[in-house]
Amino acid sequence: MRNTTAWWIRIPAGFFFVLGLMEFFIDSGDKLAIIEYPMAQLFMAFVLLLMIAIELILQAVENVMFQTLSEEAKERYLASKSKSIEWSWGKKIYQKLLGSKPIEAEGEIILDHNYDGIRELDNKLPPWWVYMFYATIIFGVAYLIRFHIMNDYDQDTEYITEITLAAAEIEEYKKNAKDLVDVNTVELLTDESDLSSGKAIFETNCVVCHMADGGGGIGPNLTDRNWILGGGIKNVFNTISEGGRDGKGMVAWKQSLKPAEMAQVASYVLTFQETTAANPKVAEGEIWVDPHTNTDAMAVDSVKIKVEVDTLEFKETIDKEGTVIE
Repeated sequence: MRNTTAWWIRIPAGFFFVLGLMEFFIDSGDKLAIIEYPMAQLFMAFVLLLMIAIELILQAVENVMFQTLSEEAKERYLASKSKSIEWSWGKKIYQKLLGSKPIEAEGEIILDHNYDGIRELDNKLPPWWVYMFYATIIFGVAYLIRFHIMNDYDQDTEYITEITLAAAEIEEYKKNAKDLVDVNTVELLTDESDLSSGKAIFETNCVVCHMADGGGGIGPNLTDRNWILGGGIKNVFNTISEGGRDGKGMVAWKQSLKPAEMAQVASYVLTFQETTAANPKVAEGEIWVDPHTNTDAMAVDSVKIKVEVDTLEFKETIDKEGTVIE
């Protein structure tokens, strides 16, 4: 007869093996495929019923074949089935770790104590327990020397170190995970790959209103210094994300573009600054000056220009009166 006690091992093992393969090959996101897809549940139910049916069929076939054997063959077959695999090396290791005397040798360690017929054996402590006890002593001595004599780090220092490392890992993750960017963390992208991706997005979605060279059409001119909702990477990113003025501005693109894509197209839009469009639209909005830019040198130049303009006007007036100025 087959080993009928093994079916409860074979069926669960086979079931979970098939389940593991299904979960590996089916992409179901954060949820398990068997939870996400009802068809997966039906499939696994079919697999379970099929495995049970196979076990029943094999058992029935074996029973039929067993009945066809002679009495002598039946005895040999049953004897072979009753033999179990003995791990002699495992038993030796177990006995060594246990450290107990076999029943035949218990007379050597029996004590004189007798409590209502109950005798006491002088068994040694199990070696595994003794070794673990020695290990705890060694650990305790090492801990005492390190933290109480040599004054190594304490719990406060360890906590601060862990927090610092975690913060650094979070910053590194945010730096590499571009889709986590928002209006507060967006930065101007200068890599050729980012600008190339931004150009592709612009040519797909934006040229209808702003023209391919940024000169403007339905939308404003992107080549001048004037901005309706503010310039700079943060303002441009926010305008692309949230849209322009209500009723007459650009639609919000945050539902269509990922944050990384909006950062790329915003960076590409800023490359139009100070370029010359083929047919530029009249400037709209106000000239935007980056508040983080040093304007001291610009202030000196503006004074100089003002003086030169006033001087030219003065010369022109005198010339009209007929006075010759050298």
